[in-house]
Amino acid sequence: MAKDFETINILLDFYGEMLTEKQRSFIEYYYNDDLSLAEIAENEGITRQGVRDAIKRAEGQLYEMESRLGLAKRFEEVRSGLEQILGCAEEIYDHNMRTGLSREVNDAVVRIKLIVNQLSE
Repeated sequence: MAKDFETINILLDFYGEMLTEKQRSFIEYYYNDDLSLAEIAENEGITRQGVRDAIKRAEGQLYEMESRLGLAKRFEEVRSGLEQILGCAEEIYDHNMRTGLSREVNDAVVRIKLIVNQLSE
């Protein structure tokens, strides 16, 4: 099984509580603790195939929830948009410093940066 750490960890953040406790544990052992299927099976007292099936089922559920709800995708879009807004604010600030130093423009840039930082938390 190929591991897609980043995607699964993001989906776990959004939808992990919707999995059963066992599914969540197996996924966390496999992706976060980097245990092999055999190690998880030995620790849990089940077969390697049982662990694999549980992980595959949990992955499928995570992907299905994202497909239906799209929370992780939307979160990434918002995060990307905030980065772009921050970049534009920096450009406005730099232009203002080079050309005319409008206090109003400078104050607006500071407010934009504060709002972006609050929304990013």
